[in-house]
Amino acid sequence: MYKELEGFKVNNQFSLTVEDNLEEVCNASEGSGVFLVYDVAEEKELIMVGSTGTVQNDGTLKTKNGGLYDKIVNGHQFAKTGRKYSWPAQMKKEEISRLEVVWYETYNKNTKVIPTFVEAQVLQNFLSENDKLPRWNVAF
Repeated sequence: MYKELEGFKVNNQFSLTVEDNLEEVCNASEGSGVFLVYDVAEEKELIMVGSTGTVQNDGTLKTKNGGLYDKIVNGHQFAKTGRKYSWPAQMKKEEISRLEVVWYETYNKNTKVIPTFVEAQVLQNFLSENDKLPRWNVAF
């Protein structure tokens, strides 16, 4: 686990296989924060980091309805379609048997850490260790 993520109290994880329905297995909250996606086939490998929620200059949080849950399930990736469709297709293409998704609320009434800041920290550490971004992160 990345040390940047240790202090967040609201967090959980779930697994996804090609046969699963992402809308049903996703247990992410409607809060704001980050999520990490791992390919857990043979060796656990971080393949993506994402976040949701934008902090405004007055300290309030701007978030889309549905928060982390909606970003994970309906956010676009690999195509102009939600992850509930594109992740299983990509898993088949890459022959990934199971994903593990770990999510953290980084900005709520008790914790105030900008989601994209945490996302950037995790990605920077990954880049420093591997000289590249996780394979499902196109750019940052």
